[in-house]
Amino acid sequence: MPIAVKDYSWDETETLVHVVVPLKGVKASKADIFSTDDYLKVNFPPYLFEVVLFEGVDDSKSAAQVGDGVITFTLQKKEAGLWNRLISINSDDKELMKSKRQAAIDAAHKKAQEETRRKAAEKQGRDRLALKEQMRLEEEERSRVEGVKESERQKATSDFEEWKLKELAAEKQLQMEEEETIKSSPRIMSDAADIFDTEDVEQAPVILNTRQGNNSKLTSGEGVPPPRSSASIQVTFTPRVFPTPLRESKVEAEEEWLRKQAEARRIPEIDDPDLSEEEKNPVWLKDKGDGFFKSGNYLAAVNAYNLAARLDSKMHAVYSNRATCHLKLRNFIKCIEDCSKALDLLTPPVDANAKSRLRAHVKRGTAFCELELYIQGLQDYEAGLKLDPKNEQLKADSDRIRTIIQSTVD
Repeated sequence: MPIAVKDYSWDETETLVHVVVPLKGVKASKADIFSTDDYLKVNFPPYLFEVVLFEGVDDSKSAAQVGDGVITFTLQKKEAGLWNRLISINSDDKELMKSKRQAAIDAAHKKAQEETRRKAAEKQGRDRLALKEQMRLEEEERSRVEGVKESERQKATSDFEEWKLKELAAEKQLQMEEEETIKSSPRIMSDAADIFDTEDVEQAPVILNTRQGNNSKLTSGEGVPPPRSSASIQVTFTPRVFPTPLRESKVEAEEEWLRKQAEARRIPEIDDPDLSEEEKNPVWLKDKGDGFFKSGNYLAAVNAYNLAARLDSKMHAVYSNRATCHLKLRNFIKCIEDCSKALDLLTPPVDANAKSRLRAHVKRGTAFCELELYIQGLQDYEAGLKLDPKNEQLKADSDRIRTIIQSTVD
């Protein structure tokens, strides 16, 4: 049941009412504010502020401001005058409060619906005006384009008509000049008639007979080259695994894909009817080994990591976690081997795998020191310090190993 807020404050002027409601440590984002012309409600669990106002206010001109741990209402009175009290006289009547609350909710709901309809109508009107404006602009653009086309067509037609008139005038002028020349030059005309004498005219049938003779030879087949002999061209292509042409493929990506497929085929199959399909999944086995390690069952964890390594030899986390198990079991040689394998897989050395390389160096360095190979152990610790220079524990361990090395040398 909510706790009613009683320690609010209010003051008024002839036209305004100010109500301050404390939030009592509750975040402002959790406060639900609801108001109408004669009802105020602030719900911020577990607290509740609820009043029926003494007189009506104009909710559309009122405001609520949240800040500094309080909610401040500024209410505009519908009628000027002093109230001398904030809450309605009948506020103790529960049935009245209930009816007022329901009426306020219904009024707010109705107002929200009307506002939604009003906004929808305004949006529809704006969309209609925008559509009309778009249609008008498109019609103007269409008219402009048609006008440009028509003007260009008229210009082209007028240019063509003008050109025709000029050509006719030039042809007529040339004809007139030729007629004038013929009239003024009778000697040239007689000389032109002497060009076409009987001797030249009689040579024309001879030339025609010669052409007919050539055509007769072609028709009879004389001088025609023999038909070409048929043959086939053999085309061979370099065999390719991928169906795409070599010019469109990426050779490096294809070679990488083929290499991974070959590695996958070399993974030994585990033919054990007692194992389920998920128990043949290296990722599942790795997670299983992690669970065994957390429970302290290091031997079972090693067995799970062994099977995961058989299925996928490229998971550096399997070797790194198995090295941790060997370190717990004091199998230091195997720990060194697994750490070295994990470091080989953690290439290229980038920021993303820096933490994994740091752990591998520290575990291998610890294994070396347990075997009293302090120089090799110091090298791994210094490699770890390069990855994490601010690690005070690594600095202290490195100094301790240096002290041991110096004491053995002395």
